[in-house]
Amino acid sequence: MSRIDVFNGDADGMCALRQLRLAEPGDSQLVTGPKRDIALLERVRAGKGDVVTVLDVALERNRAALVALLERGARVRYFDHHFAGESVVHANLEAVLDASPGLCTSVLVDRYLKGRFRIWAVAGAFGDNLDEAAIGLGASLALGASELEQLRELGRSLNYNAYGESEADLLISPAELYARLARYSDPLAFVAGERIFADLQAARHADLEAATETPPRWSGGRAAVYVLGDRPSSRRVLGTFANHLARIDPRCACAVLAPSDGGYAVSVRVPAERPLGADAFCRQFPSGGGRREAAGIGQLPEGGLQEFIERFRRAYG
Repeated sequence: MSRIDVFNGDADGMCALRQLRLAEPGDSQLVTGPKRDIALLERVRAGKGDVVTVLDVALERNRAALVALLERGARVRYFDHHFAGESVVHANLEAVLDASPGLCTSVLVDRYLKGRFRIWAVAGAFGDNLDEAAIGLGASLALGASELEQLRELGRSLNYNAYGESEADLLISPAELYARLARYSDPLAFVAGERIFADLQAARHADLEAATETPPRWSGGRAAVYVLGDRPSSRRVLGTFANHLARIDPRCACAVLAPSDGGYAVSVRVPAERPLGADAFCRQFPSGGGRREAAGIGQLPEGGLQEFIERFRRAYG
């Protein structure tokens, strides 16, 4: 029997997996990658007797590969908070799916494990820009202000490292970063004991400071579109900058684009009260998806920039 862990290479995916592996220790094969690499189940070769755990990977984009795994006899446990589309029902599938606002996969796993390793869920929620949820979970653990701030910085730095056209853009591969996290039962010990945290934190702050000097390509009403320069740091800071914009003006819908692979990678943030969610907007494009308040497009063609801005203007301007 093989055990295979498939997870998004961002803070939420890593912190969700860390909770499960503290509850269920043992070796496993890791399948992960940059945040835009979401068709991860296509890389899994598993069959009868194998156990596959999937974390923070949209079912909508992985449905065919999931069905194929189930038909080959693999047992699959699936945790996710993104738009899932049509459900999959199978005797070998345990699905914990909830796309409700204010939830992330780390919170779903925390509920599944009845809060046993909640401190990791706090870091995961901070990384997914769900500060209110993170602070609420932290209050149940009686965490102090300093500890919460360390977990906030950890979550945001882990999330920052997941963005890039490929692993070449990242400061460390998600698999290697998770392997370092897995040395610790407490994320605060990781913060204190691993130099990579300080490196990620410093790079995130530097890249974010540079991004904030970029004026919007278009703005109107309570919406704006930003296009960053063509460099690895722009692709790394894409989601971090989008989250920053959402925090400084929670009523504003924003889109951040960075040149990538001959086109653009796109991150979109939309307030919960807007009629059209970020996920629904991004699904209008072939490689789009996500959740209601935060979504993205993996590959917007280079010639599609003006059409994107016009659609964004009509939806949110």
